[in-house]
Amino acid sequence: MWQSLHLRSLGVIAEAEVEFGPGFTVITGETGAGKTMVVTALALLRGQRANASMIRRGSDQARIEASVLLNDAELAELVKEAGGEVDEELILAR
Repeated sequence: MWQSLHLRSLGVIAEAEVEFGPGFTVITGETGAGKTMVVTALALLRGQRANASMIRRGSDQARIEASVLLNDAELAELVKEAGGEVDEELILAR
């Protein structure tokens, strides 16, 4: 389960922190506020291909970091197979 998401220099977002609570999360905001960039960041962390046009104008690179709660045995097994250590929390970064 996603716990938090930190974005830097992604699209229109200079820097943002999103905390996810239990249950259903709704992302709302005005046009151009960065809602699509939050969803894009989650997709990038799941392996979607990135391109340079996603980087905020004036920045050299973008950074995405998320904290994920490992409460799924199947996911924990994938982390082990990839050479990672299984703990309660997994940090993903790209």
